[in-house]
Amino acid sequence: MSSPTPAALWDSLPVPTVDRPFGIHLWPYFSKAFEYFVGYPAEDFRFEAGKTPMSTLKETSIFVVVYYAVIFGGREWMRNRPPFKLKGLFLIHNFYLTAISAILLALFTEQLLPTVVRRGIFYSICDADGGWTQPLVVLYYLNYLTKYLELLDTVFLFLKKKPLTFLHCYHHGATAVLCYTQLIGNTAVSWVPITLNLTVHVVMYWYYFQSARGVRIWWKEWVTRLQIIQFIIDLGFVYFASYTYFSSRYFPHMPNYGKCAGEEFAAFAGIGVLSSYLVLFILFYIATYKRDHKAPSARKSLRRMSQAPLPDPHATSSVDTLGKARSTGSKANGVSTRSRKA
Repeated sequence: MSSPTPAALWDSLPVPTVDRPFGIHLWPYFSKAFEYFVGYPAEDFRFEAGKTPMSTLKETSIFVVVYYAVIFGGREWMRNRPPFKLKGLFLIHNFYLTAISAILLALFTEQLLPTVVRRGIFYSICDADGGWTQPLVVLYYLNYLTKYLELLDTVFLFLKKKPLTFLHCYHHGATAVLCYTQLIGNTAVSWVPITLNLTVHVVMYWYYFQSARGVRIWWKEWVTRLQIIQFIIDLGFVYFASYTYFSSRYFPHMPNYGKCAGEEFAAFAGIGVLSSYLVLFILFYIATYKRDHKAPSARKSLRRMSQAPLPDPHATSSVDTLGKARSTGSKANGVSTRSRKA
């Protein structure tokens, strides 16, 4: 029997490489787990509009409408009831979202790193064979489904009788719709906002998990900073990909790097939603962390724009980091509550 070659021996060791950045191939394990839950391996998954669950505008719209009906109806239902504690469920919720985000981020990294290193960024964000491969579509779809799990964030808010803010509710509903448009639109640049968002969510939900445990977190402000940095980078890539698409298709005389995969409605949706996020989170950051006592009226205006609770004449509130509201200590929904950090 011949002894293994040095190359084969090296491949058998759990050493990080371009093709396996975590030392082992994660995809085979993921595919087996996928098959355990759905009955077939991840390699056989195909996203088909109208056939795959939650793959139509009607389904997505109904879910989002139900979300808003539940949270507003729930707020009314809780009006004369004492708040639920829910610490255990809240810990579980934040822990599994941290874990799901980390697992998806690792799988995205394994799929994308070889393409980015060997073919470059432009190929990765604009070519269908770079940013819209079958494994990536599986991950895009699973990431899309997690947006519906994240809607439970708001359920915890109204069950604990915390005011519902525009930033929080708009962000959750719009993100589900945004992910749907990118799936339908086959946008190869999708992985950039998704991987950055997963990175932020690992940090953010871990922050919520630790905070709910009573751990004092010194880097709380950095969570919002990371969100703003995320949207700036997102928009840089999305604007570039959109410019490349429209210039090559309609204005070929303009300078461009080539063609870019995706649909026009998906480009407009990405630009519009991500731009609104950037503006709202910058306003929120200024109003929350940049306290300028010399200009209280300006700061109050920013707070009204970025942190305003959704209309509820019975409640007064202030807002904690990331757009999650907290009670001020005055009577909210008929029950006296005390201030609490997230």
